[in-house]
Amino acid sequence: MNATLSHIRAILATTPLRWQQLFDALPGDHFIQPPIAGEWSPYECLQHMFGTERLAFPVRLQALLHGQELVALDPHSVGSAAELPATPAELVAAFVHTRTENLLLFDQVQATDLDRQSRHSELGLVSVSQLLHEWAAHDLDHTMQAERALIQPFIEGCGPWRSYFVGHTYDRR
Repeated sequence: MNATLSHIRAILATTPLRWQQLFDALPGDHFIQPPIAGEWSPYECLQHMFGTERLAFPVRLQALLHGQELVALDPHSVGSAAELPATPAELVAAFVHTRTENLLLFDQVQATDLDRQSRHSELGLVSVSQLLHEWAAHDLDHTMQAERALIQPFIEGCGPWRSYFVGHTYDRR
């Protein structure tokens, strides 16, 4: 496997494990609470990730591999509440299962596929390589977003050390 595929696969394989570890380590109510009004809770981050795991990344990868056009998605509309598992535990399990399936699809990609291109309805020409990079970045972005929400109660409880975390707190004004 070439380095690009190997690095991206490592991120994609690590993400569900990280979510499972976070869920196992913390009470479920930590996942439901948004850090401030208007920001996603960790649960909402994972809902979004699960939705894109089902409806965006594998669909787009298949389209690119088959030379089909890609349609833009509204990231806030990926997966309705009715389509999602009801509890954080069920959502984590569903994400882990779906990612495992999608890694089988990922493993079909060869280095020679990375330059394949297709037209995206909003972005123009995109390649398999660009999509795979976006998939890994998307994973890391929303996992960091969730971890930033999860860190808030710990920052609030650390007393004089709170100033060390100023770059990670939300402005509650």
